[in-house]
Amino acid sequence: MSELDRDALKQEMIFWRRDLHAHPEFGFEEERTAAFVAAKLREFGLDDVTEGVGGTGVVGTLKRGSGNRAIALRADMDALRITEQSDAPYRSGNPGIMHACGHDGHTTMLLGAAKLLAEQGGFDGTVRFIFQPAEEWGRGALAMLDDGLMRRFPFDEIFGLHNMPGLPIGHFETRAGPVMSAEDNFEIVLKGLGGHAARPHAGNETLVAACALVTNLQTIVSRRLSPADISVVSVTELITDGTRNALPGLARILGDARSFRPEVSAEIERQMRIIAEGTAAAYNVTAEVKYSREFVPLRNDAELVDAAFAAARGVFEPGNIAVAREPMTASEDFARFLDHVPGCFVFLGNGEASAPLHNSSYDFNDDGLLFGTNFHVAVVRQRLCGEAGR
Repeated sequence: MSELDRDALKQEMIFWRRDLHAHPEFGFEEERTAAFVAAKLREFGLDDVTEGVGGTGVVGTLKRGSGNRAIALRADMDALRITEQSDAPYRSGNPGIMHACGHDGHTTMLLGAAKLLAEQGGFDGTVRFIFQPAEEWGRGALAMLDDGLMRRFPFDEIFGLHNMPGLPIGHFETRAGPVMSAEDNFEIVLKGLGGHAARPHAGNETLVAACALVTNLQTIVSRRLSPADISVVSVTELITDGTRNALPGLARILGDARSFRPEVSAEIERQMRIIAEGTAAAYNVTAEVKYSREFVPLRNDAELVDAAFAAARGVFEPGNIAVAREPMTASEDFARFLDHVPGCFVFLGNGEASAPLHNSSYDFNDDGLLFGTNFHVAVVRQRLCGEAGR
């Protein structure tokens, strides 16, 4: 691609990305986003574009040559319920919702790859472009799979990517094995007898018990699990029915837990139930624990990690390609696809000055768009180069 063509594509992608940023939609509500994606894929001349997969998902199919292998590339489309703090002309026009995780950029990079591959080819086989809804709350990948994704649009392997604040633009990282953690959600409800703030002895209020329980839960990781197992237990909400002069009779503690092995997840739940029941008994209240598993661990296939690094060497400067040092305790429902086929998930720099993900001041850095698009294209051409080249 000439420098002129490259600049023209970048400007076109910036326009797409900022349009998507200005019109964010929450999970399974991505009607406008999905229509935008489907219209672009049809404009590019893909062989098939199917909407409504798993609710609001879109799958585009592009075939070239006679190869019978298929590779999938996945991007997420949903936004978060966060109010954007920005004066950018393309800031969110939907109050209380914003693209605070860069899914607008991920969608745009995959659209760019679809455009280039449709125009230039350079591969032998089938590419599935998967635009997924509802990644943020861990339901979109499952919805697409439950809607027959693997049967209707079969593929042999899958690749995905995510922008990374703090990593410089033009930098690439991934690793074999565990990459991102499972996420479990919990809710603990304490029930007692509330009453007047001046007469705590007349009831069994729940706030002191809840405060003790929040502290006690921190001993699960520090004292009840092996230090060799990476895990996190975080309380994120404490809600009571008390007021200024009334002690609460009900308290709710909500949070999440992260781990990389099912046995560790099971032990966290077991210890949480023991601690909750014991703390409740000590304060003469009752405890009910609800525990659910939302995301599974993401583990990269070693062979496909090697393939990703090989593709990256054609896109990134040699000194900007690195093995990620350790797994992340954030979660990604891309992992659900890896229950069905091998895959690889990679990270691209969003700039050292980038605000953190899920922050109200975050914005995807448009200077990273071509890196993601070119990586997608390189992976396809590397993996679908014909049997003789594999």
